[in-house]
Amino acid sequence: MRTFPRPATPTVTVRREPVAGSCPACGASELAAYPVLSERGWWRVVKCQRCLHALSREPGPLLGVLGDPRPGGGAAGGGQS
Repeated sequence: MRTFPRPATPTVTVRREPVAGSCPACGASELAAYPVLSERGWWRVVKCQRCLHALSREPGPLLGVLGDPRPGGGAAGGGQS
């Protein structure tokens, strides 16, 4: 059986990309796009960072941040587009 070292950080973080615009719920201009894992798989969301209102939610790659292993798919897919 494999053993893996305990993570050095207490939390997991993901890079959030700033998005231009303002939140329709609170008016803040602090919007960000990032991947989210839910019970239905990976999603790419755009949310207000102040009130967490979701502006958009689109299906993400099958393997989330790892990318899609099929030819031409995902960041780590290894396939050519």
